[in-house]
Amino acid sequence: MELLRQRILAEGENLGRGILKIDTFLNHQLDADLMVAIGEEIARRFTAARPNRILTAEVSGIVPAVMAARALGNIPVVYARKHKPITMREPVYVETAPSHTKGGEVNLMVSPEFLHAADRILIVDDFLATGRTIEALARIVQYAGATLVGIAVVVEKTFEGGREALQHWHVPIEAMAIITDMSDGRIVILESE
Repeated sequence: MELLRQRILAEGENLGRGILKIDTFLNHQLDADLMVAIGEEIARRFTAARPNRILTAEVSGIVPAVMAARALGNIPVVYARKHKPITMREPVYVETAPSHTKGGEVNLMVSPEFLHAADRILIVDDFLATGRTIEALARIVQYAGATLVGIAVVVEKTFEGGREALQHWHVPIEAMAIITDMSDGRIVILESE
């Protein structure tokens, strides 16, 4: 996605240790027009998979997931919570995933009332790095007995091996921008398709 690629190159900041700061348009401040375009591109790539629900993790995955859901015909978006509110009844699906930016592990929780065996789930998230957060979300889909139909991410960092770690799910994995190298302070992005 050329527009996203240009924004990453213009505004992205390599903080070292594989951390890409894109807070000017995604992870802190949001660019609504860019998010709409990302949602439309995700929908274009996954319409044929016929998802009827999107699953993401709070917080930064929510906006791209909502934009994709809207472009896919306003399907529901479920986001895995990191803290259990008193309104979430037991039992809940719980998985643990590392937080690259927070350091340490976080719980991801989803109420069974929002994922069903008949659902066709598209996972949408902001980053694909090691794949462990998306792996946790995929296991939640599996616990629900639902069908995982695909994985969409805004940015993939290929050098962290996430795509390979997720291959066993046998679903399409689509990234709107693919970063191939962040060594020596660089940000190298694969040319658009």
